[in-house]
Amino acid sequence: MELLLQDNKEIIVISDKVFNVPYNESLIHQIVTSYNTMKRKGSKAQKNRSEVSGSGKKPWRQKGTGRARAGSLRSPIWRSGGVTFAAKPKEYFRKVNKKMYKGALKIIFSELIRTRKIIVFKKFSIKSTKTSLLVKKLNKLKIDKALILLDKLDEKLFLASRNLHKVNVIHVKDINPVDLIRFKQLVITEKALKVVEELF
Repeated sequence: MELLLQDNKEIIVISDKVFNVPYNESLIHQIVTSYNTMKRKGSKAQKNRSEVSGSGKKPWRQKGTGRARAGSLRSPIWRSGGVTFAAKPKEYFRKVNKKMYKGALKIIFSELIRTRKIIVFKKFSIKSTKTSLLVKKLNKLKIDKALILLDKLDEKLFLASRNLHKVNVIHVKDINPVDLIRFKQLVITEKALKVVEELF
């Protein structure tokens, strides 16, 4: 398969095994839902009667006081006592095979190429950290909502993109299926594309 570099109009050859894979919607759905699920933090936590602070001493004698019998002030029936069925942190983990994960990423990259949403540059950079420079460059290239993948993270480009919620700059080894799908276009350097090819 051949791709055209946008900045110098050269043609590069890429692997069909990585960038020309048949579409598989069910696999992509499975990987994306698993990825989103594993990002969840089950941080809800309550204390049961054995975990709350307080004495374990019996508050009063069993008989003769006229009051209901009680064995502990940490009982759920008392104020500041433990919770009867205390909620505990939940682990949201779904095992995903490496082969399936890599397969899904190859399908996404292939689909981006088929739908002409991937833009390849020999080099993509700006002269300073000003956001306006990056916006101007993207507007000139008619790029609206884009994920920029680099083989080496450019500090100027990274700092310039922080105020743009429609633009994200990441290292090629930090790619994930959700970001690849979320953005309208993918801007990638030639070297980053070769890294993707080597990874998969």
